[in-house]
Amino acid sequence: MRAVVQRVTDAKVSVDGDVKGSVGAGMCVLLGVEAGDGDKDLEYIVDKVSGLRIFDDENGVMNRSILDTGGEILSISQFTLLGDVRHGKRPSWIRAERPEEANDMYMRFNEALRAKGIRVEEGVFQAEMLVEIHNDGPVTILLDSKKTF
Repeated sequence: MRAVVQRVTDAKVSVDGDVKGSVGAGMCVLLGVEAGDGDKDLEYIVDKVSGLRIFDDENGVMNRSILDTGGEILSISQFTLLGDVRHGKRPSWIRAERPEEANDMYMRFNEALRAKGIRVEEGVFQAEMLVEIHNDGPVTILLDSKKTF
């Protein structure tokens, strides 16, 4: 499982011009589910996302998590994070999970974050989305439950 975590001042996702989710200060998380991902991968990513200390404390040091700040998360499913371009220039999607299983894992990811008390807004699975973010910092962190990069 892969995630791109961006610290944001605000973010929103739209489908066909209709806003489907929006958040204030917090994170935008792009989540890619790999074929074969299971509970351990999910737990790893949820723990990392909720515990990442990427928010400033009173001394301006990145020492606080989203749990500490009460921030929000805009969660977007993005299978393209599993694109493999090591051979040639056209991405291969062979490592991406099938849609039914990927959507289930994506929903479980969102619910696990909500269970920790985090407000989570979602994109629309398999939709053509327009994601607008104001990356704060910018701060962008890459996570992979299999630590392949």
